[in-house]
Amino acid sequence: QVQLVESGGGLVQAGGSLRLSCAASGRTFTSYAMGWFRQAPGKEREFVAGISWSRVETYYADSVKGRLTISRDNAKNTVYLQMNCLKPEDTAVYYCVARFGKVVTGMNYDYWGQGTQVTVSS
Repeated sequence: QVQLVESGGGLVQAGGSLRLSCAASGRTFTSYAMGWFRQAPGKEREFVAGISWSRVETYYADSVKGRLTISRDNAKNTVYLQMNCLKPEDTAVYYCVARFGKVVTGMNYDYWGQGTQVTVSS
């Protein structure tokens, strides 16, 4: 059974930082791209960041470029999202995702985590 388990969410003041982690288990994730989506109240789920299996390619939504950094440790089957200079508009549930092949910005990922809440107060 494949599982993606997020952790690291919480409440932070504007300008602060958080580091999200996602531990993947249940299969071999070789050649799997991984990433993060988020969904704010009343809004559609949106792509935040993605990283290739090789870690050579990373992709970011324009709204988070320069503030959020995605990375992965393939030996640990774990992907991270370092979140700096957080803004109230970053408040959302953050979901970890994985798919075989390349990073895509659409919703067609094979596996999704349950999500972790990030709340940024002004």
